[in-house]
Amino acid sequence: MLQKAAFLFFLSAFGAPALAQPEFQVTTSELDDRKAVFGTVQSVDVVAARARIGGTTRELAVDEGSAVTAGEVIATIEDPKLGLRMASLDARIRALDAQRKLAQTELNRMRKLRTSGTISQARLDEAQTNLNVVTGNRAAIVAERAVLEQQMSEGAVLAPAVGRVLRVHVTEGSVIMPGEPVAVIAAERYVLRIELPERHARFVREGDEVLIGERGLAPGDPDSQRKGTIIQVYPEMSQGRVIADVEAAGLGDYFVGARTRVHVATGKRKTILVPAGYLRQRYGVAFVTVKDEGEVMVQPGQRLGDQVEILSGLKPGDILLQH
Repeated sequence: MLQKAAFLFFLSAFGAPALAQPEFQVTTSELDDRKAVFGTVQSVDVVAARARIGGTTRELAVDEGSAVTAGEVIATIEDPKLGLRMASLDARIRALDAQRKLAQTELNRMRKLRTSGTISQARLDEAQTNLNVVTGNRAAIVAERAVLEQQMSEGAVLAPAVGRVLRVHVTEGSVIMPGEPVAVIAAERYVLRIELPERHARFVREGDEVLIGERGLAPGDPDSQRKGTIIQVYPEMSQGRVIADVEAAGLGDYFVGARTRVHVATGKRKTILVPAGYLRQRYGVAFVTVKDEGEVMVQPGQRLGDQVEILSGLKPGDILLQH
């Protein structure tokens, strides 16, 4: 009992032996050297819904921002002259029906007279030819009427693709000519279009991964960045810049033309990464504990997951202690 009390007194007087602290040896790591550029939300395909006939816009079913499906009627064009032509063709068909009936009656009469030997074969052939001519004329008018029906049906302006209406160029009651655009539609697939300086062109490849910031132009939180993939690099430069398209999920919620930050890898660099738990902040200054040296002030950089980049203050081989 006395020995135990003496041992406790010894510990209290000189302190218990320190527990072994976890150590981390500083090494260099290779990271992508990323450059922040602005990406613009663009539709892969922007198509125009055009009028196929000329006339007056009677119905307009969409407005800017409306979602449309392929083949949906977005406007109706009417031409009063087409209705008048249709009435004229119907009247001509009725007249030819009457002529055909008369020619058929005449042919039947000639056949009876030819059987009795009253008329010559030439008169019978003439009656047959007359019926054939009337029948042919009627068939031509019916075909012309079918063409007119198709032309009238083309007054319906159809959406060429699934997407969203960007611009509407007409209003109800406005006159439009064949081939003029009624609305411009952005196809449903969207990409981020980025532009990089010419000196970075050799680093950009299809399939490369990029980091996309939050909506808007603010830097945002690095932890909220999303990943995207470069799907196309255009072979032609524009004003000394290389253009590329980035595919990422959720771009359909953005406005077409909206800009956001995109971080693109433009090479590799060596740096020092330290677990965030080894750093502590005091009065706005970051410190780490280096074995055999004590506290050392460091300059932290960007945070990558649970690690922090150290810009200065440490060198490879240093051993850090958990504080």
